[in-house]
Amino acid sequence: MSLATPTMKTKEFECFSAFIYQQVGIKLPPAKKTMLEARLQKRLKAHALESFEAYRDFVFSPAGQSTELIHLIDVVTTNKTDFFREPSHFDYLTQKALPAIFARSGDCRRPLHLWSAGCSSGEEPYTLAMVLAELAESQPDLRFTILASDISTRILDTARTAVYPEDRVEGVAPLFKKKYLLRSKDRRRGLIRICPQLRALITFRRINFMDDDLGVGEAMDVIFCRNVVIYFDKETQQRLMLKFHRQLRPGGYLFLGHSETLNGLDVPFQTVASTVYRKAIS
Repeated sequence: MSLATPTMKTKEFECFSAFIYQQVGIKLPPAKKTMLEARLQKRLKAHALESFEAYRDFVFSPAGQSTELIHLIDVVTTNKTDFFREPSHFDYLTQKALPAIFARSGDCRRPLHLWSAGCSSGEEPYTLAMVLAELAESQPDLRFTILASDISTRILDTARTAVYPEDRVEGVAPLFKKKYLLRSKDRRRGLIRICPQLRALITFRRINFMDDDLGVGEAMDVIFCRNVVIYFDKETQQRLMLKFHRQLRPGGYLFLGHSETLNGLDVPFQTVASTVYRKAIS
């Protein structure tokens, strides 16, 4: 006889919800209880636990804090992205932002530093790499680094591997597909992989936006953080935007998602285009 599927009590959901907010800044309203219950079922099975109460006790134990916290975060984070998502941002980057950065510095040979913050499974940083690699063909002195970060170790492993189903690259231009994507030798598998030259341009790192020190040493010229802060409340958004502001060079650019805004936040950015912001030069 099979055991009944464990159910999550309201007090257990409230405990997990408060803990997740404290750890990663993600708010889980009561309507998310069913979603969290379903996603955590696998974690109960992985540890042969028969109740959410037992899982809660394990998560808060010393062993759980050192080994299970990462898995809990992986379960609750949302990872939806696409290649060339919101393409107007990449047009603005190459046609407006980068020329302004070069004009201000007077030297396009200085390496540009870009950060895909909340990179999910890697489509965004690989898109940035394609766009900048193309630009470098007409500007041979152009050098750049791309930092790609996420809080989910599971999704970062996917990003590093850089293997995707063919239908995921439908938004990639044919020229870019030919130059930067490799098809599987077994065509029946329907997989592609990002070419080694692009993979070498990106450094992947696990970063928790809630940490006081994000551990990003270099000042950034451009930060893409799109469709991430919609999961945070205003107080958390405010703190994070101030961290990004400190991380950017004067005149650096911040790109947010199409449904995100800095309206209502007290942060010293200038709006330069829809969901594109600039740090003042002085």
